[in-house]
Amino acid sequence: MPYLDVNDTTLYYEDEGTGPALLFLHGWGTSGRVWGAQLPDFTQDHRVVTVDWRGCGRSARPLRGNTTAGVVSDLVALIGALRLDRPVVVGSSVGATFGTELGVRRPELISGVIAVDGPGYWPSTKRAEQAELADALRRDRAGTVAGWVSGWYAPGTSAALIDWTVRQILDSGVYIDGHQTAACAYDPRPLLPALQVPIHYLHGELDTSIPLEVARTCAALTPGAEVGVIRGAGHMPQQERPDAFNAALRSALARIAPAAASAHARS
Repeated sequence: MPYLDVNDTTLYYEDEGTGPALLFLHGWGTSGRVWGAQLPDFTQDHRVVTVDWRGCGRSARPLRGNTTAGVVSDLVALIGALRLDRPVVVGSSVGATFGTELGVRRPELISGVIAVDGPGYWPSTKRAEQAELADALRRDRAGTVAGWVSGWYAPGTSAALIDWTVRQILDSGVYIDGHQTAACAYDPRPLLPALQVPIHYLHGELDTSIPLEVARTCAALTPGAEVGVIRGAGHMPQQERPDAFNAALRSALARIAPAAASAHARS
């Protein structure tokens, strides 16, 4: 199985297909498995890399480094080790935060970012709720995760999919909870107007965890950005409405390509 040692931890990744590179980043506590409905399509004409970032999935669960800066440093090392040629980063939920921060800190390494139901500034406006969540995770992790995750998905989502997501999170490490606390102080809005890589936003229409308005607000601040809405989907549109999501992702990639080429020519 493909593992990579970086920054005093071990990451699990998968690397398939040929063509322009895509780097898929999952959300909090899940794993690269959340992109299972995208892999058969996009590996036909892209080099597709999925990674379980530290603390999650099949990767190691270190005590240290479970910060945005720590994960971004891991991703920089991964891009270098795999010799990825300026991938487009497709990040779900907090994975979108990691993608945005890659664009801010190391724009020369990537061609663009597609933020899928990213939290943006939203948790920083809900500090009391975030503190309650962190406390609940300490007191009753299983019950808290089960109750919380059920709200990620739109009404009518299969119970099996929700249960599978809960199991992934419970199988991941407890040290990733630091991301919930850090989100209270994170607000990318001041950074977005000067971003040097293109970003496109995809968002589930029915996401109650992160309202659609968050993506629209961030897009309005990001030069050239647009918002693609996945109708009938909640916080995990790539799983809930995979055909619609895949079509929206292809459309977003097509829009990012000219802007990415222009940015690369200026660098």
